[in-house]
Amino acid sequence: MSDRPPDQTQQPGPAEPQSSGRSARPGGDQLGRPVSDDPVVADLLSRCTFPPAGTEVTCGVSGGADSTALLALALAADLTVCAVHIDHGLRAGSEHEAVVVHELATAWGAVFRAETVRVAAGADLEARARAARRSVLPATALLGHTAEDQAETVLLRLLRGTGPTGLAAMRPATHPLLGLRRAETVALCAHLGVEPIQDPTNTDPRFRRNRVRHEVLPLLDDVAERDVVPLLCRLAELAGEDADLLDTLASRLDPTDAAALAAAPRPVAVAAWRRWWQDQTSNAHPPDRAATDRVLDVAVGATTSCDVVEGWRLYRTAGRLRLERPAGTTANVGPR
Repeated sequence: MSDRPPDQTQQPGPAEPQSSGRSARPGGDQLGRPVSDDPVVADLLSRCTFPPAGTEVTCGVSGGADSTALLALALAADLTVCAVHIDHGLRAGSEHEAVVVHELATAWGAVFRAETVRVAAGADLEARARAARRSVLPATALLGHTAEDQAETVLLRLLRGTGPTGLAAMRPATHPLLGLRRAETVALCAHLGVEPIQDPTNTDPRFRRNRVRHEVLPLLDDVAERDVVPLLCRLAELAGEDADLLDTLASRLDPTDAAALAAAPRPVAVAAWRRWWQDQTSNAHPPDRAATDRVLDVAVGATTSCDVVEGWRLYRTAGRLRLERPAGTTANVGPR
């Protein structure tokens, strides 16, 4: 998945981490490395979406059950793994969890790297913590989210008023465990003799995802009289297929050609504009619908320029569109 080999430097984990009492022997070889001919491991691997054997990958590993299962299954899939632990500094003692992950990764034969980020207290802490993680992980890094995480993400995006593309939620290429349930990652850790780290913030009702997890999903199960997680995951899968098609169509459209953008079906025009915006600004989050409407007004000639967001402006000159960045930024703004 990565175009460069994982960082071979094992840092900043202590050179001689103290034993955590973990044993990784069951289900693995003599070194404790999980192997694909273990029936339990093989069953889970059959429902994962890992890249081909031998691929170099980075895995985000917090030490919880899901990310520990990710590490185990990636190694069983014969990937070359760099396990990265990220300490957000949000909980007392969190810095010691890197030692635990370092020990496990080393025992299983993975390269290890530790990163520290700082997330100040304030509004939307979850989103800012995610942004901090993205800042130290490659875009191709594998993450250990399960089917429950996917269902929660779909519901959270619905609460934000997302469109069809947003309903695609997390994609299998970087989330290979979406075909597994959370209980299965916990069971795999027990099978391998590993005690995962328990993060107390996972039950903190201050965080919206936790309320969706512990309140909304159980209520939906009760109302539907069935397990709704597979239904929400199926919705994300179908939305992902539509999003992929839309992205393909949008890639054929030059978003700087005002006439072409104006003539395209609106969903294709919006997708092309958002691709251009993300390419030029390096902003992973596209502007909202109101900003997009302003952009399309410029494309059709209703106006010659508009504010987008965050100080960015769009101009139309001789039938071409151009973005101008706010003062002090360095992003490229030429045609794609």
